[in-house]
Amino acid sequence: MQPIYNKKGNSLECRNWDAEAALRMLRNNLHPEVAIDWQNLIVYGGRGKAARNWQEYHRIVEALKNLGDEETLCVQSGKAVYIAPTHREAPRVIIANSNIVPHWATQENFDRYDEMGLTMYGQMTAGSWIYIGTQGILQGTYETLAALARKEFGTDSLKGKFVLTAGMGGMSGAQPMAATMNEAVILDVEVRGERVERKVHEGYCDRMTRDLDEGLEWIEEARKKGAPLSVGLVGNAADVHPELVRRGVTPDIVTDQTPAHDIWSYVPSGKPPRDRDEYRIRAYESIVRHTEAILAMQRQGAVCFDYGNNLRQQAEVGGLRVRDNQGQFLYPGFVPAYVRPLFCEGKGPFRWAALSGDPQDIITLDAALLETFPEDTALHRWVKKAQEKVPFLGLPARICWLGYGERARFGRVINDMVGKGALRAPIVIGRDHLDTGSVASPNRETEGMEDGSDAIADWPLLNFALNAVNGASWVSFHHGGGVGIGYALHAGQVCVADGTAERARRLERVLTVDPGIGVARHADAGYPIAAETARQKGVRIPC
Repeated sequence: MQPIYNKKGNSLECRNWDAEAALRMLRNNLHPEVAIDWQNLIVYGGRGKAARNWQEYHRIVEALKNLGDEETLCVQSGKAVYIAPTHREAPRVIIANSNIVPHWATQENFDRYDEMGLTMYGQMTAGSWIYIGTQGILQGTYETLAALARKEFGTDSLKGKFVLTAGMGGMSGAQPMAATMNEAVILDVEVRGERVERKVHEGYCDRMTRDLDEGLEWIEEARKKGAPLSVGLVGNAADVHPELVRRGVTPDIVTDQTPAHDIWSYVPSGKPPRDRDEYRIRAYESIVRHTEAILAMQRQGAVCFDYGNNLRQQAEVGGLRVRDNQGQFLYPGFVPAYVRPLFCEGKGPFRWAALSGDPQDIITLDAALLETFPEDTALHRWVKKAQEKVPFLGLPARICWLGYGERARFGRVINDMVGKGALRAPIVIGRDHLDTGSVASPNRETEGMEDGSDAIADWPLLNFALNAVNGASWVSFHHGGGVGIGYALHAGQVCVADGTAERARRLERVLTVDPGIGVARHADAGYPIAAETARQKGVRIPC
């Protein structure tokens, strides 16, 4: 099997740029530098796939190549199922992944349907073809740790602080760099040695060791010097974390990004299990030990937070008490603890990718971004750090948290630059499903909502519909991303800036309503910041 590489430049394989962009981003998801296991179509996040199987991948590719300007390809959990007659401003692709009627929406049922060939796990951006590699979560992790520094320590830096975490896959591999960008030292435990090697090679992690003593020696030396350092330790968190507790080693900050949301991707401690039943039992036992150690470190004074992989919930399934008497988790998720104020302003993980394949297009857009928002010091700081540290993997891309009004404004800038020939080819504009108004996930993005609306899933459906009717290039609606089957529903959108006046109108509509429904969602839940954002920026909330 030959690796998947992308066509570059501005000549088309498809009949229009929307279909061409979808094709290139699908291929980009499976680029060997981007996907964690391209041979099995797995992009990131446990088993998050870009297509159901290789036969269906090739059927999708052929359908995209022949898709007309007034047709829409419907993709059902990684399988092309219908080419619908639509119109020029309709999405060229509509994607639905992993969705199951609620009563049947269990991991066991999903696994059975998956084995029957009826569905696939699309994660968030894997099955919606807008994954841009580890950079896709990097700024969010960086901003989370920066907010933690301000809230928990009253500083703008984590200099001299020790962060402990686990997981170094496609998304979790952002943790080492995000920590060192905040001047911290970090020990990141990963059971798969090849993943640590990969992140060291890419530049996301500084050092690798298989010896806990050596790793702790490096960490302590760097901490005393106040120097940032990231160490990838090959080991199992279910073993390493309890050992740290036994030794009395208490980090300043503890979090986790192992694939605990997918029990079949969380590697149990000890010898390989004999069968699936033993695997499941031992994986839950390991998750319980892992989480017990985090709770023990919290009792010793560590700042602990969940980084959205449903570890706490899985530990509860395994029999561990993880909630207080009021039913609240014993340690919070990162959104209610640090990120929700940004969501209230309509901010979230906005991103763009250069379909030309030319990194210079991203550098040119970086300059335009800074010129467009000259007074945003946090944005300027982020772009400078990204240019210095973040490698381009697959199609060159940039992640940037922009808010309501800012996304539409920069969308206009990008489209104008394409139209004037300042960029070599059109630009794909999208975002993560982890966004202000596109997800219902009671253990992550919507944990602890002010009005108790954590599990209300109307909002991502409204987001999906708004982006479709306003002319996004492709839209998606998924189940289970980030936290696993049964725990989340979420929507995505992608727009292609092709430089035309018609596209300028569509971009304005989509990039306004997409974060707009997020501001409305948080205003409706009773957040004053969201209500004030709506008032100041003209987001119309019915009286």
